[in-house]
Amino acid sequence: MANVKKVHVNGEVRQIDADTDRTLLSVLRADLDLTGAKYGCGEGQCAACTVLIDGTPTRSCLTNIGEVEGRKVSTIESLETNGRLHPVQQAFLDHEALQCAYCTSGMIMSAVALLQKNPNPSRAQIVRGMNGNICRCGTYQRIIAAIQGAAKAMQSPAP
Repeated sequence: MANVKKVHVNGEVRQIDADTDRTLLSVLRADLDLTGAKYGCGEGQCAACTVLIDGTPTRSCLTNIGEVEGRKVSTIESLETNGRLHPVQQAFLDHEALQCAYCTSGMIMSAVALLQKNPNPSRAQIVRGMNGNICRCGTYQRIIAAIQGAAKAMQSPAP
């Protein structure tokens, strides 16, 4: 099978030359220097590698680059706009929802997708929506509070 020559990442088409069987995570990190998604377990269980593909949270360690041809990939690097953090990123800082921060990119990407799908989730919906994102530091209560705070911020008019 022919190599993948381009990929649509963070709003732009990027030129690559990658074997279709390579993981999206390895291409993002090694070929495109997008290191926000982290290699955690390599088995899709921890979600540290989560990116959005066409808006859906996806484990990039389990996704081959050949599977994303013609699709839109968004990484944590795409969230900041003109020097301003995305409301979910800001809420994670405001609520101190991170310690070592290894899981944070995956958590934030999953939270962004959750809030795009459901802009005002209940606590139970947040817990269910974030299921599978593992934080070894155990900041789950602050993560939930951050997502609730981001939901409120995203519903409020910008100053």
